[in-house]
Parts: sequence; C-alpha cells; structure tokens
Amino acid sequence: METKKIATRDGFGEAIVELGKENKDILVVDIDIGKSCKTGAFRKELPEQYLNVGIAEQNGAGVAAGLATCGKIPFVVTYAAFGSMRICEMIRQEICYPHLNVKIACSHGGVTPANDGASHQAIEDMGIMRTLPNMTVIMPADYYAAKALVKAAAAFDGPVYLRFTRDAIPVIYDENETFEIGKAKTLREGGDVAIIANGDTVRLAIEAAKVLADKGIQARVLDMHTIKPLDQEAVTACIDEIGRIVTVEDHNILNGLGSAVCEVAAELGKGKVKRLGIQDQFGQSAPYERLLAMNGVTVENIVAQAEALIG
Repeated sequence: METKKIATRDGFGEAIVELGKENKDILVVDIDIGKSCKTGAFRKELPEQYLNVGIAEQNGAGVAAGLATCGKIPFVVTYAAFGSMRICEMIRQEICYPHLNVKIACSHGGVTPANDGASHQAIEDMGIMRTLPNMTVIMPADYYAAKALVKAAAAFDGPVYLRFTRDAIPVIYDENETFEIGKAKTLREGGDVAIIANGDTVRLAIEAAKVLADKGIQARVLDMHTIKPLDQEAVTACIDEIGRIVTVEDHNILNGLGSAVCEVAAELGKGKVKRLGIQDQFGQSAPYERLLAMNGVTVENIVAQAEALIG
C-alpha cells in the first residue's frame, strides 16, 4: 500500500483557517506569495484578518510587530529563504528583542523547492533563527504534525519560526496525535543507536530503523520537531543510555539540528554523534530526492553511519 503524501505547507494552510475562525486576533500578513504558501483559503474566508503587503518582507515584519503590540497574533507568511535571511534584522530588532507575539510561517524549507533552484532552497534558515534570543524554531515532520504545531505556535506567547515543505512528503502521524513545543516525539524504541531527525527527514529515519532492525540492530528514533528550545532531556537520555547518535536534517549540518545535539554531547563530555544533512554547500535545480542523495541524506547512508558508530 502506497504511503499518502502531503506537503506540510498544506497543513499550515488548513490550520491557519481553523485558527482564524476560532480567534479573530489571528491575522495573516502575506508577502504576496499566498498561492505557494497556502494562504488563499484564509484570504477568501477571512478577508478582514488578511493583509498583503506585497513583495516587501521587511515591511511585513514591521507591520506584524505593530499588530502584536495591539494584542493581535500575526503570522508573517513567505518562503523560508526570505523569511529568515531577507528580514533577519527586522525579526531581531522588532520582534525578538521586544519579545513580541509574532509567528514567521515559511514554506519551501530545505531542498524541497527542488527545481526552483538554490536561490529558493533555504538550507541556513533554522540555524540563523535559532541564534536569535527569544526565538522558538519548529519544523513539523508531516501534514498532521504541521496542523498541530501551527496551533501550538498560535497558543504560545512569543516569536516562533515555523518551517514547512514545498514538496509532498509521507504522512507519519494521524489526526489525533498531540505535540508539545520543545518536547521530542519518540517514534521507535531501541538501545543500540539513536537516530534524531526533524521535518521531512523523519520518514527516512523511520525507514532506516526498519532496515537496521532486520539486521538485528535496534534504533531509537526521535522526531525533534523543535530545535529551539531543544529537548535536552531526550538528547541526554540518548547519550546516557546509548551513546551513539545519528542526526538527520534537510538543513546545513552547521548550526542546525546536528549542531544542537552536538552541543549537548560536548557539554556532557561523552557520546558520539554523526551529522547527516546538507554538507555546507548550495543546492541546485534538481529533483528533491536527488538533492538529498547528493548530500548523503538517504536511508542507505543513515544505516551505514549507524553501523559505523556501532563498529
């Protein structure tokens, strides 16, 4: 039976409409790419809660900051490459520094823009955002996780960066699954190696664990949907109880999930971590799966690296 695939940006699009109908203070500040970022339904159904500022990301951040000071809960919606880098200064100065309740909701995270090319593939965004004080950074693993975590972000008081996929990815959870910001989801238990992933790579971690199980190796699999604040308790448990971790992410291996896990291991002074992700290089115009493979983000390589750690 073929696994159902849905882009996490679709989960955002549906969740934001549901939120807007429940709470009139929920607003969308659109950067003129609503079709791609799935805000079209919100615009049609809730026009009085929708504002399109045009292709003006910096202004969008400033407008959202102003709205937040009036008690509104604005979601600035754009592509991840623009919602992290083009407006980084405004997010820092106008949103994070005063700790305003603004959400930056970004589609096209990682290399899922694929054929859109390197200019639209955001491989640095979560790393940039997690260095900002007061910022929370989240990447859901599938459609249902996206819906749940968007709603959790709306209820959370403070700046949040939410990252979604352009491409459809396999559904992992069901509609009744619950999520807590800052708390990892354990998808599989195991004591030989831990695989910690987030976003679109969680499904690869699950598949790799199945392959390892066939070889007699039991892998613990964590969906680390929030990389800031990182679930240090879950990471520490992996280090104390297993000592061998493979991290997997659709992001530069510098300053993303892998770096966050390594920081915990370094402070504990123990454990081995192998980081799999984008190898500090830009993407190019190519199919999504090929771009991942070019960076070693495959089931086969996760298995190989896990086996190498076990020795």
